[in-house]
Amino acid sequence: MSAEKPRVLVLYGGQSAEHAVSCVTAAGVLNAIDTSQFEVLEVGITAAGQWTRPAVDPRSYAFGQGELPRVLPAESSVQLNPGAGGSSERSAELVEIAPDLSVSSLGQVDVVLPLLHGPFGEDGTLQGLLELAGVPYVGAGVLASAVAMDKHFMKLAFAAAGLRVGPWETISARQWAQDSQAAVERIKRLRLPVFVKPARGGSSTGITRVEDFTQLDQALETASKFDAKIVVEQGIAGREIECGVLGGRTGAPARSSVCGEIVVHDGQDPHQFYDFEAKYTDDGATDLSCPAVLREEVSEEIRRQAVIAFDAIDGEGLSRVDFFYDAGAPAGAQIIINEINTMPGFTPISMYPQMWQAAGLSYQELITELIELALERPTGLR
Repeated sequence: MSAEKPRVLVLYGGQSAEHAVSCVTAAGVLNAIDTSQFEVLEVGITAAGQWTRPAVDPRSYAFGQGELPRVLPAESSVQLNPGAGGSSERSAELVEIAPDLSVSSLGQVDVVLPLLHGPFGEDGTLQGLLELAGVPYVGAGVLASAVAMDKHFMKLAFAAAGLRVGPWETISARQWAQDSQAAVERIKRLRLPVFVKPARGGSSTGITRVEDFTQLDQALETASKFDAKIVVEQGIAGREIECGVLGGRTGAPARSSVCGEIVVHDGQDPHQFYDFEAKYTDDGATDLSCPAVLREEVSEEIRRQAVIAFDAIDGEGLSRVDFFYDAGAPAGAQIIINEINTMPGFTPISMYPQMWQAAGLSYQELITELIELALERPTGLR
């Protein structure tokens, strides 16, 4: 590790449909990270997968400034070379490769903060690269990242841990090719409305709310643009409650934040559900209530289940766990888990930091805690 203070590589952008969200997340983190404790390096990943040094200061990224923010391609590329993986001096070297293929060192990296959402960033692929490089990183490992990204396997893990999961059907590309009619018949056993989703997507990209099965073909076509594997979920009545989870130090149990609630406005609002615009670009579409107004025993139960979900996928670092809560449902059926996100939205106004702020941990303190958690744990099998 660096003699004076750890060098933190902040990665952002990426090849998923959530590229812009990652850029804005990076802006929030880079503007808040404690530079008295950490030396910071920034590397953007373009939509085509090129690693580059910033052409635009990533601290300036924001929504509502015209075009969505994006990482621009550059003549020179950046590469992370394996360091002393498995040794007590864990680090990797960051190098820049010029168009003439000359290589210059940007120095060692002690820990990576991968602020990437969606496939090729949050799904275990990047985590595998960082494991091979022998460098610690913030967040879930390879398997946990992959399971949490795939809504089908995520639900299986939750059910195996005893959590209540709503009805759903998974349609793989092979099943659709072999017998699409059988796949449709399985979907029609679900109660309307249903939500048709890419199995491995996020930020509500590619999701359609279907209120009549005549809309199903178009919804499946929309989802298939983002993933050949599709999950169709039965709509769940209830309040949308979220809870943040933070890994424990030195083997201690994971910690849960206070609960937060997303309130999506109905009536004249054009959003049918908590879609991309409602999340990021339409300030009037939703309200975030933190802490959520819940009976204490309900809040404690949701917090307990959030930690169970985190452990069910073998989570590390951070996760946001989303639930539906219906006070009018029968006892034992009031809380239904929706999903877990291993790299949730992380701008200062995102729900995950807000929930920890309400629990007494500031945004800057949360960033510091996550980096220190990453530096504490080993790379490789654990």
